[in-house]
Parts: sequence; C-alpha cells; structure tokens
Amino acid sequence: MRFLNGESPIDLDFSHLVVAGWTGRDQKAIAHHIDELAALGVAPPSATPLYYRVAAATLTTAPRIEVVGPGSSGEVEPMVVQHGARRFLGLGSDHTDRVLEAHSVALSKQVCAKPCAAELWPWEEVEDRLDRLVCESWIFENGSWVAYQAGTLASIRPLAELAAGAGLNVLGVEGPVAMLCGTFGAIGGVRPARRFRMRLSDPDRNRAIGHEYETIVLPEVA
Repeated sequence: MRFLNGESPIDLDFSHLVVAGWTGRDQKAIAHHIDELAALGVAPPSATPLYYRVAAATLTTAPRIEVVGPGSSGEVEPMVVQHGARRFLGLGSDHTDRVLEAHSVALSKQVCAKPCAAELWPWEEVEDRLDRLVCESWIFENGSWVAYQAGTLASIRPLAELAAGAGLNVLGVEGPVAMLCGTFGAIGGVRPARRFRMRLSDPDRNRAIGHEYETIVLPEVA
C-alpha cells in the first residue's frame, strides 16, 4: 500500500492488522455500552481493552468496499502504524458486520474490509498533543451528509498505551503493522449507510487527513 508522509510516498506491505476495542477512558461509559450490546445479544468482552487480530489484507485505501448483506457500518478511528523503529498516525474505519456481531465480535470485524486514509503523520509531529486531535465521521442518509460521530482522542485511552498493550513493537519486527484504536458513540445510533466520510483534524497545525468510501452490498445467497 502506498501512503503519503507529507509530500513523500511510503510503501508499506503490512504483516499484521490489529483492531483495538473497548478503548474508552471512561469506564462507566464502557460498562453502559457493554450492557447495551448485551441487550442486543452481543457477548461482553473478556477484557478491556481487547485486541482483535484481523487479516492485514483487509486494510485498504480504495474508494469502495464490498460487503454481504445490508447490515454493516463504518466507524472512524485513529490508526497507529509501526514501521520498524518509526511510528505514524493515520485514520481508518473499523467497518463491521452488525448482524454477525451478535454471534461473534471477532468474526464481525474479520469479514469486512477496513478502509483507511492514504496519508500518515509522523508520530513525533503529534505525540505532544494527541488528546487535542479530533475525529469525525458523516454518513450519507436521505440524500444528504449527516454528522455520525465526533470526539477528541482524549476520549480514547492513550494511543501509546494501546500500542504497548497490542505489542506493536514486537509485531513490527515481522514487517509494518497497523492498529485501529477505538471510536466514539454514533449520533442517533449505530446504523448502516452506503457512503461514509471521515476526518482526523489537527487544530494546532490547521491540517486534516480525510477519506470517503462507498459500500457495495452483495446479495445474501442461502
């Protein structure tokens, strides 16, 4: 995969992809979310945070992805990339099959592509103000773009802590590794949409990383 690091391209052949879940800093909010999902039949996590391993090949910068059935949705997340001794910050969507999620959270994440933006920021450029960075997403609904998620990284556990918990330095020895780091609640509730737009903003530098993708729904054939 080719990314831009400033004006310079960087080619990465990922060896691992990790999806970190249950990464909120507010433990009461996590407990409430666990109860909400339990009411929908989703089993509670065995630990928080939890690190799901998914196929590295699911990470993509493509403008469209294909899914089976209409019951999937995206969610904006900061993305940490470890490449040897270097670390970068990017932006991704943990697109998830919500129907399958009631059966297995791990499988619901594995079966969907993980769209990401084609730009990375060097870690050293943002590590002193990560909590001030803003993640937002929008869905195209009823003919217009609607705000879907918004928050700062202060709502998510420190990214360096998550990277250590996932063992990114160890995994990175085998090749570049990426990790999606968790997200915020959906405005108006989690729901599918054919088009998803997301952005990571750095207000201090007046810059942003963005990506938009379309979901192509394949028929469910029994």
